Amino acid sequence: MHHHLRPEAVLPEDHEDAVLIGRVWQEGLGAVLVQVRADGVYDLSRLDPTCSALLEHDDPAAAVREHGGERIADTAAVLANSAWDARDPALPWLLAPCDLQAVKAAGVTFVASMLERVIEEQARGDAGRAEAVRRAVVGVIGDNLASIRPGSDEAMRLKEVLIAQGAWSQYLEVGIGPDAEIFTKSQPLSAVGTGAEVGIHPGSAWNNPEPEVVLAIDSNGRVKGAALGNDVNLRDFEGRSALLLGKAKDNNGSCAIGPFIRLFDGQFGIDDVRRTDLSMRVTGEDGFAMDGASSLTKISRDPLDLAGQAIGKNHQYPDGLVLFLGTMFAPTQDRNGPGQGFTHAIGDVVTVATPRLGLLANRVNHCDKIAPWTYGAGALMRDLGRRGLLA
Repeated sequence: MHHHLRPEAVLPEDHEDAVLIGRVWQEGLGAVLVQVRADGVYDLSRLDPTCSALLEHDDPAAAVREHGGERIADTAAVLANSAWDARDPALPWLLAPCDLQAVKAAGVTFVASMLERVIEEQARGDAGRAEAVRRAVVGVIGDNLASIRPGSDEAMRLKEVLIAQGAWSQYLEVGIGPDAEIFTKSQPLSAVGTGAEVGIHPGSAWNNPEPEVVLAIDSNGRVKGAALGNDVNLRDFEGRSALLLGKAKDNNGSCAIGPFIRLFDGQFGIDDVRRTDLSMRVTGEDGFAMDGASSLTKISRDPLDLAGQAIGKNHQYPDGLVLFLGTMFAPTQDRNGPGQGFTHAIGDVVTVATPRLGLLANRVNHCDKIAPWTYGAGALMRDLGRRGLLA
């Protein structure tokens, strides 16, 4: 874990041109909004008290550049102190970069993961049945749906054919139908940052990481930046019933975002997000290793379309939102025996990386064993009020 928390590993390759914002925990102060540069972490509290408020600027990147801020600590020291098992409470460490924003996610936005969701449903959450179901599903549906535009006439004709064959699925409905799946991944302030432990439910025997790009969106629906995310998922819970989606997705520590939000400016914007290729690696204490990837060039719906389906005339978020864009990564590599596929083991270290957003690293544990979530909106408001940062 610790070698994933060095500046040369965590910072974007073009960090000198990037405007990176985050939050750190400072003992006695609470959560502090900061700018992260290679040489240090700088306090943005006097510019805006929260990340949510900062993103309401027409050009938050320009506002951060103009503000500067007081230097809090050395970046390398803050990153090293962000490791879940090596934190000195007297020193700052990184939190998830978002705060009051709603934490939303788009599901079934890639063909590969869409097929795996269909397989989960048909297997009823039983990992041992997945391979046989996978062969049967692909035999009927095929695996070449990438050219179909969701909601198009072609997609609707395919839907009619699949219904006639008894092969239609709720996951195909949101995968190629007109309406995207947008769900609540986690609660405001509950996401964990880089270096923290992520949680899987102790009752789950089939689960996986989901490496994703996360959009940072203001209250008017304008996308202001992007970060990395790990949408930890319980495949067995969701496979048993779609009504268990909340339990499959939202547990203590099941949402990781970071290491920073890279604000949009002349150097980085939505077109760069569209071209993003994510790499992911899982390494276990048992010697197991798995590599994966997810390319936004293969997403079925444009990121701005997903943002528009999440917020608009029909649904508002006065504190903004962060939106996971989904993943094409669906692990099938056997870990515990032939046909068993992949599932997490306690102690796994998961990294999600891309050159222009940096690297997010977390260790896996059961959600009842990791640090409980205790710092909510009330605690944040009390700390900001005590520091004189609320108007």
